Amino acid sequence: MEKVDFGQVANSYARSREDIPIALMESLQLRNIIFEGKKVADIGCGTGALTRKIAMRRADIVGVEPSENLLEQAKILNRVKNFMIPYFVGAAENTGLQDSQFDMVTVMRAWHWFDREKAIREMKRILKGNGTMIVIDSGFLSGNDMVETTFEVLCKFVDGGIKPAGSKAESRQRINGFPVEWFAEWQAAGFELRDFYKLKYSVHFTRDAWLERIESISWLAGLEDAVRKQALGELSSSITAKEPFAIPHECNVCILKLVD
Repeated sequence: MEKVDFGQVANSYARSREDIPIALMESLQLRNIIFEGKKVADIGCGTGALTRKIAMRRADIVGVEPSENLLEQAKILNRVKNFMIPYFVGAAENTGLQDSQFDMVTVMRAWHWFDREKAIREMKRILKGNGTMIVIDSGFLSGNDMVETTFEVLCKFVDGGIKPAGSKAESRQRINGFPVEWFAEWQAAGFELRDFYKLKYSVHFTRDAWLERIESISWLAGLEDAVRKQALGELSSSITAKEPFAIPHECNVCILKLVD
């Protein structure tokens, strides 16, 4: 599995990944996931979008991310938005966090980039007994005219065409976007599935905001700078929709409890 350096598009990533729906946090609360007063580690936190949402619910939260460029954006947003969230350079396989210190671990839009066997061991190490792991993924859905036009343009520039990111590309069967093997791996490691559900929502974009969003995803982030700019230029020319335009999204949430 080829890794992607999202640090190359850190600015676009920071501006375009704030689209976490309010319904996500409400849905977790309805399922008795209460963040207030809990120690939480957000792993693969990127520029801190989810980390800040959880901090707003009065959790004692830290963010861990391997890209120093993305973390720099997270720290800038700390200052701009008046947060004091600690951020650390670290990987899901080696977070650098202490043993058995966290009530919860959260992972959003990142599990498919991890060495899963090592990451599971690390999550078990840093979680307290009976700790909770919440794995979340979200993204725009195909079928929309704008999305289909985007795919047509990007296919000209992405070797091998548009395919699922990270280890998702290696899976032959998925449930709500999650490869079926993930569930077996979690269960074998002592993580009991407590809930698994999806949320549908829409995000409105201007032309520039859509271009930034597309630049921030793995298909574009992994390209050479000149090729990426060429692809974005052609995509910009192909957008004829009235602004702002709505893009349908889906958020998938898996709640797991460490029981062994």
